[in-house]
This record gives sequence, structure tokens and C-alpha cells, in this order.
Amino acid sequence: MNLMTTKEDLMMMLDDMLREPTAFWNEFYADREKEVPFFVNSPDENLVHYVQQGIVQKGAVLELGCGAGRNALYLAKQGFDVHAVDLSSAALQWAKERAAEEQAHIRFEQANLFEMPIQANYYDFIYDAGCLHHIAPHRRLQYVEIVQRALKKGGYFAVNCFAENGAYGGSAMSDWEVYRQGSLQGGLGYTKEKLQMIFKDLQEVEIRAMQPIAQPSAMFGLDGFIVGIFRK
Repeated sequence: MNLMTTKEDLMMMLDDMLREPTAFWNEFYADREKEVPFFVNSPDENLVHYVQQGIVQKGAVLELGCGAGRNALYLAKQGFDVHAVDLSSAALQWAKERAAEEQAHIRFEQANLFEMPIQANYYDFIYDAGCLHHIAPHRRLQYVEIVQRALKKGGYFAVNCFAENGAYGGSAMSDWEVYRQGSLQGGLGYTKEKLQMIFKDLQEVEIRAMQPIAQPSAMFGLDGFIVGIFRK
């Protein structure tokens, strides 16, 4: 009998309707040769900017949705203590191989963000490159609460996500329409105003379009993405 008796029962039912299953992401990362822009091993241009400008300084980092580890690897090589989390075992295997090749120490963890234990007031920096736009509206508030709880006072949170109607995705549909259609349409798009509303309890440092960068390059950047950094 599928009787919902708790709030989490409801959340899990909605997850099942909308979230890509773990198997989807394992299959996505299985073919490393396919033409996926972010399969390159270069860090996001905005992340490099935050580090080079001294906005973000060495400390404990939590990366949400680390994928094949390109940003985690960059941070580790800059002297950060990196905890990198992803749902996909295939992505993490690739990330671990990259880290081993470059002798970088990174704590990788396969986990669902909404189920893993989070150490309160522990991280100096939390980074998300591509996780937020795959989170359904019913989990968004919980996502923000996790970020708030995990960050130290004075710590920074940065996000790189689809801009609305971008070249690679970014649905402009309303939150209500997500449930009417039963789909995220490949990922939700965000604007500066939406990010300001979602992270209103954090201090905005910068929100801008990501800078496109032709590959190969030491940095990664794509048109149609929006990046933002905030301070607790």
C-alpha cells in the first residue's frame, strides 16, 4: 500500500516523477569519447577568477555534482581541502582516475545530496557547476538550507547553471508548469533575478553570464550559462 504519511514520502514521490535516476547519469558518463562540452579537463573560468582574485581562499570545499572532477582537481591543486560529491559512480570513477594521474588528494563520495549527512558550519566554500538546474522546485528550498547549514559564517557559495533559454538548455517554464508537464525539460533556466530571490539570505558578490572560451584551453566556459557567487 503506497500510503504517504510523512513529508519525505511526498518529496520522494515527486523525486520519482521528475529526477533523472542514477542509472541515467551512469550511462551518461560511460562513454567518455562522446562530444559533451564539459567532459574536458579544464576548470570553469568563473571558478579560476574567484581563486585568482582572492575572493575564495584556501580552505575546506564541498563540490556538489562534481562529475568527472575537473573543478575538484583544480581546487585541490590550488591547495584546497576538497570533498567532491556526485550521484554517479561512473562519473566518480573517471574523477578518481584523473586525480590519481595528477597525484591530487580529493575526498570523493557517491551520494544523494538530500540524503547524505552534512557537517554544519564546516565548509569555507561550496561550489555547484551544473547541479542546481537539475533540481526540481520541491527540493530547491532544501538545497538552499543545506548550503546555508554547511557554510561557515563568512564562507562563499558559487553556482554555474543554465541561463533561461540558453544554447544548451535552460527551460523558462514556471515551477507550476514543471508539475503540470511532469518534466524539467532537461534542466531549468535561471536569470539574475531568480538567483537573487533563491539565495536572498546570502550576500550577493557577483552574478553574470559565463564567459565562452574556445577549447582546448586551460579554462572552460560556455555561452548560455549564468554564474553567481554569494557570501554567508
